[in-house]
Amino acid sequence: MAEGDNISAFSMEGGQDAVGLPRIVMVTEGSDTSASSASSTTPSEDNWADLIKSSEIPPEYWHIQKLVKYMKAGNQTATMVALSCLKDHDLTIEVNQRAIQEIGGLELLVNLLETRDLCCILGSLAVLKDISPNIEIRKKVTDLGAIPLLVGLLSDPAKDVQILAAETIANLGRIRKTRKFCRKFGGLPKLIDLLDIKERYLVTPREELNLEELQFLDIARAGAKALWSMSASQRNREAMRKFGMIPLIARLLKTVHLDVAVPAVGLLQMCANETSFQLAIQTEKMVNDLITHLANEDKDLKTYCSLAIYKCASDPITRDMIREAGGLELLIDAAKDTTNRENKPLMAAVTGALWKCANSEASVKKLDFLGAVPILVRLLDDENDGVLTNVAGALAECAKYPPNREKIRASGGIPMLIHHLNNTYKPLLENVPLVLMECAKEHNCMMQIDELDGVRLIWSLLKNDSKKVQTNAALALSPCVQNAPDSGEMVRSFVGALELTVDLLDSDDHNVLSAVCAAIATIAKDNENLAVISDHGVVAKLSKLVSTTDDHLRANLGVAIAYCCDWAQNRQEFGKRGAITPLVNYMTSRDPNVHRATALALYHLSFYSINCVTMHAAGVVQFLLETIGSKDPVLQEASAGCLCNIRKLALATEKIKLKQ
Repeated sequence: MAEGDNISAFSMEGGQDAVGLPRIVMVTEGSDTSASSASSTTPSEDNWADLIKSSEIPPEYWHIQKLVKYMKAGNQTATMVALSCLKDHDLTIEVNQRAIQEIGGLELLVNLLETRDLCCILGSLAVLKDISPNIEIRKKVTDLGAIPLLVGLLSDPAKDVQILAAETIANLGRIRKTRKFCRKFGGLPKLIDLLDIKERYLVTPREELNLEELQFLDIARAGAKALWSMSASQRNREAMRKFGMIPLIARLLKTVHLDVAVPAVGLLQMCANETSFQLAIQTEKMVNDLITHLANEDKDLKTYCSLAIYKCASDPITRDMIREAGGLELLIDAAKDTTNRENKPLMAAVTGALWKCANSEASVKKLDFLGAVPILVRLLDDENDGVLTNVAGALAECAKYPPNREKIRASGGIPMLIHHLNNTYKPLLENVPLVLMECAKEHNCMMQIDELDGVRLIWSLLKNDSKKVQTNAALALSPCVQNAPDSGEMVRSFVGALELTVDLLDSDDHNVLSAVCAAIATIAKDNENLAVISDHGVVAKLSKLVSTTDDHLRANLGVAIAYCCDWAQNRQEFGKRGAITPLVNYMTSRDPNVHRATALALYHLSFYSINCVTMHAAGVVQFLLETIGSKDPVLQEASAGCLCNIRKLALATEKIKLKQ
């Protein structure tokens, strides 16, 4: 649910489903929602054609067309009567919508928006609101120039007109052109103004509000729905922030009214894609309100709250606020509620929120206290790839806490994780190796991974065309190879595995290179495996990488070079290929991990006398004299060993000179 970061923003689409809840579809900026709906409109067109052929057009179709004709030919009174009669039909049915469209009713309805008669405007808006969920009608109405007219009606003194205009814009805004036109014609600030109502209306039960106060509440609801629709555009989100929407949406979140809370939180989670809104959610204290709404039984509201948390929880301060407000308890309750299993958007949002919240030690300990690991493991049998990806991500974070590794094994998680290595969904393949990487650090877990042929499956992911999958698979190999029983023989039993690993050193991705270097460092600890990768040209490929300025790559590259020195003429070859001087320059880095790896590499290289000469000429001694006093025992020992070898060479040279 990726940024990724792998959950995209959700938005309402097309009325209600069979259980009365708004349907949910994925909306992405830069693409018209009509594009994703094209496949769904084709069958309906076929059905319509079949309906015409079979001569089973219902009488309502002809009745609606007559009413539109009366509206065209009649006077003002006839038009109002026809509009009233039109509203008596179910305009959410496609046949009735087509009846209006095919006789030219859309042009008439848009024209009526320009009249000065309030009844005609209200009637036209009421019809447009009901028929605009149809994607063809949305496009047609937008092309007819309805957006500037609707934007103008947002300032109408009649509150009913404002409500209907905003709700119509909400429906039309599911296509890209409408969102662009609304921004272009000044609709966004007018919609934001609709959110500006007194907090008393928001926190007072409906039965205690009078008719006028209820209308203000409905205006805010309609405005939030329209802005929610508009927020599918990144430009619109930025414009909303500039027009001052943040404090108004923060106030709106305090509402006790479900019909206002759903679009308000839906709007917020869409805007939470932007860093500025994520910061605002933190600074405006919106987290507590999100947690309050998360406790609501409404599935849609729970989904949007979880999505907002998912998008904001990458910030450590926000994570702490979520944990302190009781958000983790509510997310776990939602995850273990079996009645939610069929609601995939909700489960994806909840597990995604848990994944991001688990990215801190305090949260992992809290989740451990709440018994999160067995609950998450049970979700590994879900059929939805988005849910599985988020569950694997959450387990990877939880497994960083050592006691949870055994819990994953005891709950039966390892066989399911290994099974998912055969999946083709790349975000899932990014996360599963990370869980197994942590589990491989525990003896019993590693034994089970080995028995189930998990290491071979992880190794096969190095052939995946996704850089992220390659990186995470390579990272998982290091602990697997290090902790597997008889790992040297196991690695050699995988046909072509070592050649594949060495070939990845030609990658142009620094993360892949760094992870592969870490894997090679572990593999090279076995002499027979080191001989094989040496034959495949590992020294030449590692030597090409020494010019890198990426500290993360430098750290793993240094260790790889260190352990690859211990075979045949490898250390001599590193020297001949010019790897020494760039390595000495690594000591100028501020990263202690780079210092440790570099000192280790230089120590192993220093057993060849010419390398010592090159190091000395490059000025390594002054760096080693500093690092020899380090509190890091590995760095201290490697620095001392390298200095010792340089000193031995100097003494031997001095003795030869004295003899001469």
